[in-house]
Amino acid sequence: MPFTSPAYAPPLPFGPPDTVSVPEFLFGDEKYARCPRAKSKPPFTCGITGKSYSTAEVAERIEFLARALAAELGWPVNEGCELDKVVGIFSFNSIDHLTASWAVHRLSGVSNPVNVTYTTTQLVDQLTLVRCKALFTCDALLSRALEAADAAGIPREHIYLLPVPSRNKSSSVAGDEGFKTVDQLILEGSQLPPLPALQWEKGQGARQTAFLIPSSGTSGLPKNVKVSHRNVIAHTMQFATFESVYRKGDPELGLGVLPQFHAYALLCIAHVSVHRGDGVVVLQGFDLDDTLSAIQNLRIGTLWLVPSMVVAMTKSAPFVRKFDLSSVSAVMVGSSPLTRETASQFSELLPGRPFLQGYGLTEVCCVASFSTPADTVFGSCGSFLPGLEGRLIDSDGREITEPNQPGELLIRSPSVVLGYLGNETATKEMLTEDGWLRTGDLVEIRRSPKGHDHLFVVDRLKELIKVRGMQVAPAELETFLLLSPMVADVCVVPYPNEAAGELPRAYIIRAEGLKGAEDEVTRRQLHDYVNDAFPEFKRLAGGIEFVDALPKTPSGKTQRKVLKDRARAAYEASKKVVKKLQDTAPVVVQVFEFDSEEDE
Repeated sequence: MPFTSPAYAPPLPFGPPDTVSVPEFLFGDEKYARCPRAKSKPPFTCGITGKSYSTAEVAERIEFLARALAAELGWPVNEGCELDKVVGIFSFNSIDHLTASWAVHRLSGVSNPVNVTYTTTQLVDQLTLVRCKALFTCDALLSRALEAADAAGIPREHIYLLPVPSRNKSSSVAGDEGFKTVDQLILEGSQLPPLPALQWEKGQGARQTAFLIPSSGTSGLPKNVKVSHRNVIAHTMQFATFESVYRKGDPELGLGVLPQFHAYALLCIAHVSVHRGDGVVVLQGFDLDDTLSAIQNLRIGTLWLVPSMVVAMTKSAPFVRKFDLSSVSAVMVGSSPLTRETASQFSELLPGRPFLQGYGLTEVCCVASFSTPADTVFGSCGSFLPGLEGRLIDSDGREITEPNQPGELLIRSPSVVLGYLGNETATKEMLTEDGWLRTGDLVEIRRSPKGHDHLFVVDRLKELIKVRGMQVAPAELETFLLLSPMVADVCVVPYPNEAAGELPRAYIIRAEGLKGAEDEVTRRQLHDYVNDAFPEFKRLAGGIEFVDALPKTPSGKTQRKVLKDRARAAYEASKKVVKKLQDTAPVVVQVFEFDSEEDE
């Protein structure tokens, strides 16, 4: 029998509709149980300039931008396949990031948010893979976007600019250089005739892709997750319904510092907030001064964080205490677990505020389980959301029905995605014939003192490494390293890190001719080799260790668990050394300047 949401959680108010698009659901009439427009906060507010648009204004901007894009790209609203209308968004956070996505949806097109840390080569590969026809970017990324777009066959005139503020300028100004800005497109669209209404048949929203989100999936190399309109709508309803148990007050502002290309910010923070009438304060990155100033000056209520941000704030506690954080009503943490010590230290900064953690993955549109203030257990990822079912399967394929027994988590939900673009093999590995998603995570269901089922992640059966919430596939790094003449064999495993959660660490057998070479020289050369090809979060920040042999099974398969245990032991040993040095070292007072200049 599947595990489901706790008895205190109400059921979904109605079945997620499958005949409407995401923007119709969010900005249409209130029959979809969204917060009334008159009570809603502006959906997005710039945390630097304070600029925002009301809910009604955002709905109008979506419509005008869609008109302009239809004219620019020659796309009819109700004709053609959505996968022939893919628009990439390669930009730092912007108050118009989602406006662009929703305008593309208005044309029955697909939004493809792209990681801003991608190298030019990776960006070319991504844009080519999804057959991207137009690209939104920003001033800071324009040169990289232009080079990649040219290689991917995207015309220069189909590159548009989103407003992204900095300390030196309030928004994009490159419209004068021949690139249209979002505001220019919206002005043009306001003067164009209205578009015809979307004419979707029953079930179209359940099978039509809304977003293509790059992800490593539940295993293997990077893929593009096909997220349908109904997937997004279902997840929005599930999370909002679950939160209704304890969210009884008026709409409030939430922190939007997490990258909008990531499912956590894109599918959870943005869409759920708009539906329930909350606003999102948009920042381009986690600058401590900017973040704390925004919380204080704009009176932010909900903090959406990842563990690395929590660690940074606890390590800077004296600086944090200079700010008025009394507006904070709850702290939401996802992507990887926190240590008890870090959670306790952070709670001292915000005493009495609920500190809630959850579990999720892109393949369920982000969140599968979350905590509530009334039933919080340390180490727990909370309880399943309404409308979602979970099963645990042991190593022999038998279903686990009792608590406290580990098994691989399978999920069935209307939020489970369509699959992977152009990769039927990976899709079949992920989804069973009867619609269950294999997460690849080893979990236990344990009862809380109040008698409710809680999800605890024990380990990942999948090989992914989670770096600050971003997924790194060891196979991708291993394949690349094996192309180097310096490497005979390699295995990449996670190395624990308090701030990042995990870091990639490589165990390498050097090529025959290098075995007498100086370790540090070879190590530096390999780091440079990887750093030149991959964004920062995929680099071997967990270190490189040279070994004479990798542990193998009799069949020749590398025993990753042995190396994971070795990496964990090395981490624990390093912690003891650091503690010993701290205990014996003289007290040193350091003064830090927290500067938010762009080049910092």
